[in-house]
Amino acid sequence: MSQTGTGKYERLLERCSSLSAVPTAVAYPCEESALLGALQAGQMGLIEPILVGPRAEIEEVARQSRVDLSRTQIVDSGDARASAARAVELVRQGQAELLMKGSLHTDELLGAVIARDTGLRTGRRLSHVFIMDVPTYHKVLTVTDAAINIAPTLEEKVDICQNAIDLVISLGVEHPKVAILAAVESVNSKMQATLDAAALCKMADRKQIKGAALDGPLAFDNAISPEAARIKGIESVVAGDPDILLAPDLEAGNILAKLLTFLANADSAGLVLGAKVPIILTSRADSVRSRIASCAVGVLAAHARRRKGQ
Repeated sequence: MSQTGTGKYERLLERCSSLSAVPTAVAYPCEESALLGALQAGQMGLIEPILVGPRAEIEEVARQSRVDLSRTQIVDSGDARASAARAVELVRQGQAELLMKGSLHTDELLGAVIARDTGLRTGRRLSHVFIMDVPTYHKVLTVTDAAINIAPTLEEKVDICQNAIDLVISLGVEHPKVAILAAVESVNSKMQATLDAAALCKMADRKQIKGAALDGPLAFDNAISPEAARIKGIESVVAGDPDILLAPDLEAGNILAKLLTFLANADSAGLVLGAKVPIILTSRADSVRSRIASCAVGVLAAHARRRKGQ
């Protein structure tokens, strides 16, 4: 993983510097990296962490990590599932504007989020985005969906796409460019991903998807490389300059994101979108840089929601 970065994430942090810290419910931070990530984001003025979990366990982790919790709010709760439910409740009560994953499993957290009567559902499908700082690419690149929707339908791809567009706009891109990926750049009735891509582009023309320029199907080479697009005779404002890569399914998106991470030394921040508030997803394997970037992106998205009055 890159430790110095390319400056793209640093520019995100600069955008946060004039914004107020966002109250954030941190679900079950009962492991060192989960606790320290939330506290460091708090120290940087990005979030106001509200630690939700068994107080004794959290305080023991803090003691072993030699950090002071005297100024940090702790909401005493039970096991991981109970802590997830309590963190979601804090959001529903308006005490938190972000939800952050601690050391519990993702499905435990999302189970509380999608609970029919007590969760954070909206009319949108939940989807995951990786916001990636790729050293060989000229701007922040968003990859979706690589973690939640296994084989999304056309209608689900509409939500996945709109979720990503809204997020990228909140990051300061006025009119994002979306490359809809497939194995080829031609529409082929035997390849569903190409049919979905063509339909999504027409739906954007009809304003069923708003705020971005879409093109697809595009193979990865002509999506990301202006020269490859030129050779293939593709004339497009998107080809060679996308802000968002929309994967045909979870497996393709997951492989793409991990390939960029481990072969191109990219750093990645992760968010779940489509709920009432953005959800910060971090992993124990994440670098400190990636954890802080995830919080920064969440903060920008939360402030965008405030401006819209959501």
